[in-house]
Amino acid sequence: MPAETLASDGARTSPQDAPPPAPYTQPMLPILYSFRRCPYAIRARSAVVASGIPVELREIVLRDKPAALLAASPKGTVPVLVLPDGRVIDQSLAIMHWALATADPLDWLAGEDTDLIATNDGAFKHHLDRYKYADRHATDPIEHRAAATAILADLDTRLAATGHLASPRVTLTDMAILPFVRQFAQTDRAWFDTLPLPALHDWLGRYLASPLFAAVMPKFAPWQPGAPTVIFPT
Repeated sequence: MPAETLASDGARTSPQDAPPPAPYTQPMLPILYSFRRCPYAIRARSAVVASGIPVELREIVLRDKPAALLAASPKGTVPVLVLPDGRVIDQSLAIMHWALATADPLDWLAGEDTDLIATNDGAFKHHLDRYKYADRHATDPIEHRAAATAILADLDTRLAATGHLASPRVTLTDMAILPFVRQFAQTDRAWFDTLPLPALHDWLGRYLASPLFAAVMPKFAPWQPGAPTVIFPT
């Protein structure tokens, strides 16, 4: 027979009288709104993968942004990270810092060249957009391609020394800039491959062939309210 025990008031109780255990509740995960090809989203996902911190990934369609994304960040751009406590981080570099401050097993934070990243996010992105989306901006794409290429030549000189931008190994600086160089290369790959920038080509090629890039770029169906949760990294 099951053993009886004494309750605090002296009454005898048996296991059958004990309250049922509380149901297990899955801990809430941060929610990351993303768009697969966006370079800002790619670098945020890269830091999430490097940190190993799981998030709920919500892939969006830019022409049909979900209401939940706009409620979290009315500017409507990605990436957007919504933390379990309700805080919202809607800048890609800030998401990288959040992930790596939580866990940085690859020591990416040891190499952050803020000036180089600012040049990428400022001048290089300006010319990249007016090269890739010349019709949208009513610009001369060749002029802006040449200006962007001059910035890439500076990167090539840096890369020739150690193979990376801020350290003899991969750091946050590389991973913050690589997605934008990839987008530039993809605009006209045949032309890009003719550029006499060997260190840059090697750096980009290693990135595109890396397990990290493969882990960052899986395809997911666009998120809809009520859809099954997608845990990322997978």
